[in-house]
Amino acid sequence: QQVHRLAGTGEGEPPVAPWKPPGDDVFQAAARRQAAARPAGLGKRLAARLIDTVVLGAVTAVAAVPLGLKAVDHVNGKIDEAKLSGETVTVWLLDGTTSAYLGIVLAVLLLFGVVYEALPTAKWGRTLGKKLLGLEVRDIEAHEPPAFGAALRRWLVYSVPGLLAVGLVGVVWCLFDRPWHQCWHDKAANTFVAG
Repeated sequence: QQVHRLAGTGEGEPPVAPWKPPGDDVFQAAARRQAAARPAGLGKRLAARLIDTVVLGAVTAVAAVPLGLKAVDHVNGKIDEAKLSGETVTVWLLDGTTSAYLGIVLAVLLLFGVVYEALPTAKWGRTLGKKLLGLEVRDIEAHEPPAFGAALRRWLVYSVPGLLAVGLVGVVWCLFDRPWHQCWHDKAANTFVAG
């Protein structure tokens, strides 16, 4: 009532709306996020990657150990048959049975990697390791978590060359990349790891 009296409104005039501070501008909030985004330290990134690798390796080992034992038994059986035949025989370590076991292990690795790496990266911008160390994967332009397609591409470019041992070069690449310290998988997905 005092505000209305001070504003000079009478009984018949509509009430004056009280002053409300302006809301946060969407564009200013985006600019602040971009200004706050800094590439994470390489030590923290390495520690987060080690945590994620241990989790991924443990789940893959659940499938790999029993299948590996079956593969060893299969190969030993082939060697015993060759010894009993009395002839010189070539025993192939990789045949239909062992390659199927290897394919299953690789499928578990890649599929669990999609569930463990790509989905959380697309949804929250982080995996367990990154969450524990306060890191986040962001799109370079939007500074938001990447879309699922980019997160999947990021995981595949990390994992497939990693299986072929070429991935080490892609990971070391971040030591020389400026200004975002991107590895090959970050470059492929147009992302960076923010601290």
